[in-house]
Amino acid sequence: MATDIHVVPAGEGWAVEAAGGGKRTIYATQEEAIHAGTERAKADKVELLVHGRDGQIRARNSFGHDPRDVKG
Repeated sequence: MATDIHVVPAGEGWAVEAAGGGKRTIYATQEEAIHAGTERAKADKVELLVHGRDGQIRARNSFGHDPRDVKG
């Protein structure tokens, strides 16, 4: 089962990683990491969570099954 993808600070750069560990890829900028994370989340049909330098989640996007029944 696929897990959510996170964009997190990694030293001077940014990492894209699956929740709970696994493959981790480092990028120089957050913009590059968000782009790569978005592509990975779309392919896996999971949620993308973007963290700020403080570790707090600042954005999230769902690219797969959304369990909420929201119209509009």
